Amino acid sequence: MLEIFYPRLFISSLPELDLKHLLKLGLKGILLDLDNTIIMRGTESCSPEIIDWLNELQGCGFKLCIISNNKSARVKMLAGELKVPAVYYAFKPFKRAFYQALGLVKTAPEETAIIGDQIFTDILGGNRLGLFTILVVPLNGKEHWLTRLINRRAEKALMAYWRKKQF
Repeated sequence: MLEIFYPRLFISSLPELDLKHLLKLGLKGILLDLDNTIIMRGTESCSPEIIDWLNELQGCGFKLCIISNNKSARVKMLAGELKVPAVYYAFKPFKRAFYQALGLVKTAPEETAIIGDQIFTDILGGNRLGLFTILVVPLNGKEHWLTRLINRRAEKALMAYWRKKQF
C-alpha cells in the first residue's frame, strides 16, 4: 500500500543524477518540480550549476518540462529564462497537470521521469501515472507553511518507517 509513495530513485542533488542510466532505462522526457528542486523557493533565478545541468540534460536529448504548484507569473518567467515549457497551478498529485506536461514533452508515462523534492506531491503524482520517480533532497530554501507543517513531518515519519522496514 505504501509503495505508491516510494520513489524509484533517491538522489542528494540534481548534478548527482546519472544521465546515462536514465537513457539506458529508455527515458526520453523529464518533468521537473520548481521550488526547492531546481530553484530555492522565493528566489528568482537558477544557479549557474543548475543551468549547466539543465543544458546537459537537453544535450543528451531529454525533453524537459517544469511542473509546479506555484503561480503562473513566477513559473512562466523562470521557464522562459530556461527555455523550457511549464505547467503551473499543477495541483500535484492530481493527474491533470501530469498529463498536460506529458503532452508538452510528447512522451509516454513509461518513458518519462519526474524529479521533485516532495513525496506527497511529486512522487505520489508520478507513481500514479507510472512515471519513473526521482526524489531529490530539497534545496535549503524557504518552505511554504503547509509544506513545512504537514508534508515534511509526514515525509519524515514515512522515511523512518522505510528505514526500519528496509523497504
